This record gives sequence, C-alpha cells and structure tokens, in this order.
Amino acid sequence: MKLLSTSPLFIFLFSFFATSPALSQNETSQQETPQVQEAKKLGENSAKIGLEKLSLALRNLNFSTSFVVVKNNQAEPYHWLHGIGSQDQELTVLSRLNGPRRDILQIGQVVSYIEPEHPQYSVYAKSIKGPIPSIFSGDINRLSENYHFVLVGKSRVLGRAAQLIRIVPKDPNRLGYWLWQDLNSNLLLKLAILSEKGQMLEQIQFTHLDITEKLSVNLAKLQETQLPNLITLDDTPHQKEGNESANDHKAQFNWEVNWLPSGFKLVNTNDGSLDNSKNPIRSKLFSDGLVDISVYIGPALKNQQPIGYVNDGATVVLTKTFNQVEVSVVGKIPANTAVRIADSVSVR
Repeated sequence: MKLLSTSPLFIFLFSFFATSPALSQNETSQQETPQVQEAKKLGENSAKIGLEKLSLALRNLNFSTSFVVVKNNQAEPYHWLHGIGSQDQELTVLSRLNGPRRDILQIGQVVSYIEPEHPQYSVYAKSIKGPIPSIFSGDINRLSENYHFVLVGKSRVLGRAAQLIRIVPKDPNRLGYWLWQDLNSNLLLKLAILSEKGQMLEQIQFTHLDITEKLSVNLAKLQETQLPNLITLDDTPHQKEGNESANDHKAQFNWEVNWLPSGFKLVNTNDGSLDNSKNPIRSKLFSDGLVDISVYIGPALKNQQPIGYVNDGATVVLTKTFNQVEVSVVGKIPANTAVRIADSVSVR
C-alpha cells in the first residue's frame, strides 16, 4: 500500500540524521559519559513534562477544534468539542464529518455512540475512543516502561509555535509517534505515526483551534441531554445471537494468546458472536496504554490458507488459518509483530 508523503520538517530531520557521519566506536564510547547520560535523562524528563502538560490541557481546557486523519492518500475530517461542565464533568462531542454520520458524546464517565444506522448506546468509560490515543489525556507514566520520550526541537504548526516530541519504542515490536504540541496552550497540533524505518504511515493534522474561557453553547446543551441507556458487553445484540452457538463450540474455542510485546495487558474479552451469523467469533483486547491490539478467533471456511494482511494507514489487519480455525490480529503495530502474535495462538 502506498505510503503518505512526509512533511517538510520530517524530510529535513531525516536527511540530517541520514547524512550525518557515523560515529566510530571510540567516539560512541566517549559520547556515553555520565554527563551525556545525565543530559539524555534531563531531555527525556523535559519531554515527559511536556506530555504531562498535554494531558492536563486535554482534560481541563474548553476548546473547539477540527482535524483530519490522513492515511492511504485520503483525508477524513473530524470536529472535536471539549469542555468542563457545571459539575466539573468533562463534556465531549467528537463528530466524523464525511460519510455515514457518527457522533461520540461524553458526560463525565458516560460515553455514548450515536450512529443513525445502528442502535444508540452508552457505556462507562474514562475517555472516548477516537483517532487520538486516549492516553494523551491520561497517565503518561504508563508509557515509560516501553517508550522513550525525546524532545526534538521547535517548529510552526497551524500558525502556532510548536514543540516536537518523539515517543520512541524501546523494542522493534511497536511503531513510533511524533507529536507537535502548542507551546502556548499545550494542546496537540499534529500527530504522526512512523514505522521503524521512519516511513510516515498515518498522521493527524489539526486545521482549526479555538480556546475559550466559557463553555460552548453546544456543550452547555449536552450536559442537559438524556444520553442513551447504559449497556454492558453482555447486552449487545450480537452477543445474544451468538451465545448458544458459542456454548456449543466451547471446547473447540478454548484458546490462548501466548506471546505479546512486553507491556501489553488483557483489557477485555468477548466470548460471543461478533457478527450476524451464529458462528462463535471470540476476541481478546490487549493494550500497552498507547496501542490496542485485538485478536479474533473463529471457524475457518477452509482448512489451510496462507497468512494475508492489509494495511489501513498505521493499522495492520492480519489473518491466519490453521486446523479449520481463523485467527485475525488488528492493531497499529508492525506486520512482523502481528505475525508473531498470530503464530502464538493455541487452540485446545
């Protein structure tokens, strides 16, 4: 799949590091003096402080912003409203502007999903699930075990002075993130996801940003709105349709994921049908705080098929079939990582 063209800033930085002379072994050892190590630590702490300021800004400011998600040479626009209500509750409206309408509403820890083609519902959640990773408004310390934070330099984005911060994975099983932070408000202005080789896979570019003292009219109306009924996963129609079939095949789909990159923990499991058929498709959701990985398992139409995958921007969708079982891995991870996860799945 064709990758996106990179930004001028990325081209400049990449060409700078690519054309810099390689350090000899002696020069490298001289670089790694205690003073240099301390400087690196201070730089990482400064980057971490910047990310913590971003988290506070995303939680506490009243703002209206628009952004586009650019991947596969296509741009998908969104509008995002955020504010703090009269009872110190977070209020959010995230709307997809092209194609079928989809709105995500948040009042405190109740998040609602509104789509005209599907039943409306609400769930308990601390944050919304959208194109921007929710960890950026959460506890940044969760990422320290598996990512380095690097303060790179300043640039100009959306007409504003911005600080570039890189989130660099500590192992090759993850993708890297570059984010540009507004030096004035500490809000996000741009986000890019890159492969291990520095290829731009996906980016989010903000096109408009307004920060206000008062809550917007639309958010003031939202806090007076009755949201759809709260549900649990067991209440979903697909699960009800699949329960009987899933129980019939319980022994067939006693399964485990035996390898994941370090730091990924099980977040959720679904033991019911995820489609409109009665085939028992089960899933497990894992996360390291920044990235979610979903693993699905179900009956295969054919006994053996080669591994196949497609890329949707930074997201890889990989499918493997063995012993009449189909395993799928979905997440913003390198293809090699997805293959290794799929290969580790065991079915008893």
